[in-house]
Amino acid sequence: MRTETRRKLAASVFVIAILAVGFSMIALAAAEETEAATPSMYATFWALVPPIVAIALALITKEVYSSLFIGILVGALFYSGFSFEGTIVHIFQGGLIAQLSDSYNVGILIFLVILGAMVCLMNKAGGSAAFGQWAEEHIKTRVGAQLATVALGVLIFIDDYFNCLTVGSVMRPVTDKHKVSRAKLAYLIDATAAPICIIAPISSWAAAVTGFVEGEDGFSLFIRAIPYNFYAILTILMMVLISVMNIDYGTMAVHEANAKKGDLYTTSARPYAAAEAEEKNKFYKGKVVDLLIPIICLIICCIIGMLYTGGFFSGVDFVTAFSQSDASVGLCMGSFFGLIFTIVLYLIRRVLTFKECMDCIPEGFKAMVPAILILTFAWTLKGMTDSLGAAEYVAELVQQSASGMMNMLPAIIFIVACLLAFATGTSWGTFGILIPIVVNAFQNTNPTLMTISISACMAGAVCGDHCSPISDTTIMASAGAQCDHVNHVSTQLPYAISVAVISFITYIIAGFTQSVWISLPAGIVLLVVFLLLMRARMPKKGVEG
Repeated sequence: MRTETRRKLAASVFVIAILAVGFSMIALAAAEETEAATPSMYATFWALVPPIVAIALALITKEVYSSLFIGILVGALFYSGFSFEGTIVHIFQGGLIAQLSDSYNVGILIFLVILGAMVCLMNKAGGSAAFGQWAEEHIKTRVGAQLATVALGVLIFIDDYFNCLTVGSVMRPVTDKHKVSRAKLAYLIDATAAPICIIAPISSWAAAVTGFVEGEDGFSLFIRAIPYNFYAILTILMMVLISVMNIDYGTMAVHEANAKKGDLYTTSARPYAAAEAEEKNKFYKGKVVDLLIPIICLIICCIIGMLYTGGFFSGVDFVTAFSQSDASVGLCMGSFFGLIFTIVLYLIRRVLTFKECMDCIPEGFKAMVPAILILTFAWTLKGMTDSLGAAEYVAELVQQSASGMMNMLPAIIFIVACLLAFATGTSWGTFGILIPIVVNAFQNTNPTLMTISISACMAGAVCGDHCSPISDTTIMASAGAQCDHVNHVSTQLPYAISVAVISFITYIIAGFTQSVWISLPAGIVLLVVFLLLMRARMPKKGVEG
């Protein structure tokens, strides 16, 4: 294991060194053309190169932080025209500082820290351990543990960030008891985050989508697009089928085979393993209610917080309040009151002292530092692509496609949205770029095809977000499952790509038939046939990795 780790480290250093030398040579060669470099790369394919470099390096070297930073460095070099001073200024002033001073991003970071503190409180009070013991008595099988995770993820449809961290903290003791790998848990969490939110009318995602539709009833259009959101629907169905039919393939099969033997991680990267071993040796006063009551309170407080930001308490109706809510502020405020309630509950029940409660706040912060660091780098990388005109480049591509092959356009938009969301790590940014283009292309010609194309845009954005290692939802899912981030990405990719290919074929069918009653059943049949073929190819025994 040590030799393998050293080889990976050496390979990482070698790749980084080669890139550094290469970019230095380019910088020297282009030093005299500083003024011309930026305009020549703006709104071209080069705008997508920084995230592609970061993603490729992360998958090759299995090291996230340096890979993301190199992607940021490449973006800053392109933006500044390979000027040393301009590169440094753009990395910090236009990148890291700009992202960390954005109010929405700061709200999400505060939400992360508060949830980390709440998870720490529930663990220290013994609520998580008590729930794990209760689940061991009532959830008898691995299939039951996986289906319970999916069911909880479906129920928490308000916001994907909230979904990832809540489902992870509640279900992790259950899946651990039944020897479900951390990689599989991370997949189940991730696949019930954005895919659920994008087909839930009352969610922060519905609010985002309706805000990008101009000249139409955005909420009504969102409702009509739900049955055509093939990627989200097929992903949810796939989770149920692979759990019930016990189907695993790709690197996930290795993780699951090893988990059944007691190794939940498979690789040497075992985040939180030492802390969990220490927690298991402690005696707790807590009961199941010490986990359930804080979680229920947190959900209620976050819903109230989002409604408050949408103006519900100022006379705005419930649906409209959700559609114009600020998820960052609402979740931040809701989680704060949830934390206060949890501390008061534990003090009244005397399961923790006041000092122990206060100690959990910095401990929870420390637990979330990896997720916060990756999120900050991912946001900065997105800022680099924005400054290079990635949105304008993709918009031009789609407008060129819209001029012909109208029936193929939903499938084309699905692929473009996948690639854009994968490269930038953001679904909402993809909505903002593509949805207005779709509305302009079909607004006065074919309303049905417009609905299908908007749904294809949403499905593709969720698919790319689901696959991308720099997606905030993917990062949150890793944190919620306490799984190594690169492990989560590499094990999830084969599953997500399988559903993406089937969804692409289904959008071709939908583009020509323009009927959900033909296209959706066709997609379901394709998925079932694919999974049956994969089960037929599964080896009888697991393989160690």
